[in-house]
Amino acid sequence: MELTWHGHSTWYVSVGDTDLLIDPFFDNPKTDLEPTDIETPDYVLLTHGHADHIGDAGEFSETTLVANPELVAYAKDELGFEDAVGGMGMNIGGTVECGDAYVTMHRADHTNGVDTDYEYSVGMPAGYVISDTKPTQVEDEESTSFYHAGDTGLMTEMREVIGPYLEPDAAALPTGDHFTMGPWQAAIAADWLNVDHAFPMHYDTFPPIEIDTDEFVNEIKATGSDAEAHVLEGDETFDLNE
Repeated sequence: MELTWHGHSTWYVSVGDTDLLIDPFFDNPKTDLEPTDIETPDYVLLTHGHADHIGDAGEFSETTLVANPELVAYAKDELGFEDAVGGMGMNIGGTVECGDAYVTMHRADHTNGVDTDYEYSVGMPAGYVISDTKPTQVEDEESTSFYHAGDTGLMTEMREVIGPYLEPDAAALPTGDHFTMGPWQAAIAADWLNVDHAFPMHYDTFPPIEIDTDEFVNEIKATGSDAEAHVLEGDETFDLNE
């Protein structure tokens, strides 16, 4: 599984022959790329409807959309998407098969909304666990999985559900503070999730979320967890299989 961070919360995830793009938003200082520079993914995953998470989603409207049903309806009306997993999106707790990947949606503690002249309910904010095998209660040491937490605060579901049952190997965690967790809560999240690899995201895009990423690295160490913090450069790829 290959993970490429394009700044903010935008990740390109390759699982076997399947490519998934999460929260496309290229108007951020960590990337020099335009949406047209990105190889067209097989799936686009949206965590919620804020502009800094769906800003460039319409550039990929020929792909299959994965989001909650309300956000799918908005994307069909306003962003040009025609297809969605199952024809109506998915919802919290569900798992869908997306090519070589399995995508499980989990809640995120955040607000939601879209900037539009129309009134839309765009459902509950979410995060995704992407794995190369179907999640079960039977531990599979050969499975590889990646948790994109979306925009969220620290929540006990990370410790009680996502970590022990979905068993992510790596997690991308918002660390910008102000609108989401900051470095110290994100480090606690990495500890609760029991991941091997932790990546900061959702930082430095706007003045309120500018941080010193060394704080995240130091807070990870302070938890005493086995997680290794990786501060990626924009457009850098990390191979989870190495």
